[in-house]
Amino acid sequence: MSDSPFEIAVNRKWCKKCGLCIAFCPKDVLESDGEGGPVVKAPSQCIGCLLCEMHCPDFAIIVRRRAEQ
Repeated sequence: MSDSPFEIAVNRKWCKKCGLCIAFCPKDVLESDGEGGPVVKAPSQCIGCLLCEMHCPDFAIIVRRRAEQ
């Protein structure tokens, strides 16, 4: 489990692998899967800035706050 209060969901069916989410992440949370698609590599680094979500032209990435436990 991540130490971050945020989680990132990628809809692979909608993603066209443009790489914008990877490029705009200020904390390098995302990396390419080798074909340009995003993979969450460092979930604990996510600060919930939403830059990846806001720059996705296909609405394929969503950042949400984790439920309190």
